[in-house]
Amino acid sequence: MMDYAKKFYRSKNWRKLRDLYMANQNYICERCGNLAHIVHHTVYITPQNINDPAVTLQWDNLEALCIDCHNSEHMGSEIIAEGLRFDSNGDIVSL
Repeated sequence: MMDYAKKFYRSKNWRKLRDLYMANQNYICERCGNLAHIVHHTVYITPQNINDPAVTLQWDNLEALCIDCHNSEHMGSEIIAEGLRFDSNGDIVSL
């Protein structure tokens, strides 16, 4: 998890929204139909928009994803580098 986003992702508002969204999607990945583990922001969270609830807490900006689909989404972006991946909590970890 990026330092600028830690406070947001640990907030009660995010955790409540994340849990409601995942339950609404029946914990099914919206891309492949497998078990979803991560609520992904379709408009990526950045240092510039981290405090904008229209981005961070907007239902329409969310997507339930399995780990493989989430990792595929971020491959090649600045968020994931060689030797890093997302774990089931959505945190960045070393391979």
